[in-house]
Amino acid sequence: MRVILASPESKVWSSRKHIPLGLGYLAAVLREAGHDVMIYDASIEDYPLERYLDEAVEAGKPYKVLGITAATPLIEDAWEMAKVGKKYGMTTILGGPHLTIMPAESLSPEHPQVDYTFKGEAEEGIVAFVDALEQGKRPEAQDIPGLNYRVGDDIYISPVSPMIEDLDTLPFPAHDLFKIDKYTNLQPLTDGLDPHARSFTILTSRGCPYKCSFCSKPVTGNTWRGRSVENVIAEWRWVVQELQATEIGVTDDIWNLKLPRAKNLCRALVTENLNTVPWVTVHGMKVNHTDPELFHLMKAAGAKRVGFGVENGDPWMLKNVIRKGQTLDQVRNAFKWAKAANLQTMGFFIFGMPGDTEESMEKTIQLALELDPDLANFMLAAPFPGTDMWDVIETEGQVFADTWRDLAIHDERPRFTIYDGQYDPDLVIKKWREAYRRFYLYRPRRIWEKVSNKRFWLELPTTLATAKRFFISKQ
Repeated sequence: MRVILASPESKVWSSRKHIPLGLGYLAAVLREAGHDVMIYDASIEDYPLERYLDEAVEAGKPYKVLGITAATPLIEDAWEMAKVGKKYGMTTILGGPHLTIMPAESLSPEHPQVDYTFKGEAEEGIVAFVDALEQGKRPEAQDIPGLNYRVGDDIYISPVSPMIEDLDTLPFPAHDLFKIDKYTNLQPLTDGLDPHARSFTILTSRGCPYKCSFCSKPVTGNTWRGRSVENVIAEWRWVVQELQATEIGVTDDIWNLKLPRAKNLCRALVTENLNTVPWVTVHGMKVNHTDPELFHLMKAAGAKRVGFGVENGDPWMLKNVIRKGQTLDQVRNAFKWAKAANLQTMGFFIFGMPGDTEESMEKTIQLALELDPDLANFMLAAPFPGTDMWDVIETEGQVFADTWRDLAIHDERPRFTIYDGQYDPDLVIKKWREAYRRFYLYRPRRIWEKVSNKRFWLELPTTLATAKRFFISKQ
């Protein structure tokens, strides 16, 4: 059966384009089961979905199934994409983070264009689903874990959210189906200098046992499952030697949870001569699962940049509100050790968590200046359904959102307020802009780094727009 797996255009996130790796895994298992699969990522496509559907119809080989993935800010775009599929008579199924948290919403009478939703990891379920359709059977009658559907006015939600225990049993993502030349470089410190970069992503593990209050892991859960070093190396060899990767991004939530495994992976990259292609940790590393040896091994293995989720500079906020499970001393050590190994560093900082005050946000700015990473990413806290943060705000405050799109984390405005008289959303924006100015604009060395970078001049309009966003206060 012919299947299109699609991702809506993620304008709400940022201008950077990253591979929707989850679709790569689904495409791989469907292809292995004998189905004909196309990946359509609206973020990088030059043509609308309708063009490919028309071409398939004209060729007498129409696509029969449209599977769409969506995080919360993109769910409305997913609903619009499902309408396109129904116009062509396709069976539509939606999955991903938002559908795992709120599987019934998309099956309500307001969204007749959605036939099914799926919650949890879908590699096993999607094959059973498409196989059933190909055999002329009703998928809802096949007892597929994670599958949700409607019958008349009734909505049926699966009692389970599947997770795959042994990740080594999965085929590698269908990297070859991605239009790789359309995706941007994964390395923000040099992004734009190599217009012909071939940047692939690899997931070495799934899940995270930590329970940060702002984080939702509906699909992968709070358990951590790591692939074997041998399995990861085999995929790494494929993207380097056969697909000519020029950069690799490790996209795990916490790839270094098991420190010995992380070190063995680095040693294997050296042994297999796969350390010639630079790689980065896209989503950051946990600072409390590191030591000096790890960073030196990463450098030897070809790592170029490491990121760390610092989040907040106030110890009380870190422990009692964010519940990060790390200390500021561990943060300082991780940056010190990474720099000693000659690795570029990036820090992620969050402004505006419930309980954040002018004093705590000032401590966050001071910590960023002290750590002095090569790149600091200051983000505004955004509540998402399924997180403890969302529950707190719903109980004690108000979310500023008319649509799910309003929760995009890269949009520079307040997302919520807390009715305790202490939380000031306008102050949050003020301190967030101040953080960017003090880190990048008020220090001569940082200014020189920017203006001496080729990208500054090649992309001057974008550079000026970014500067206006971060540095010109609207307060």
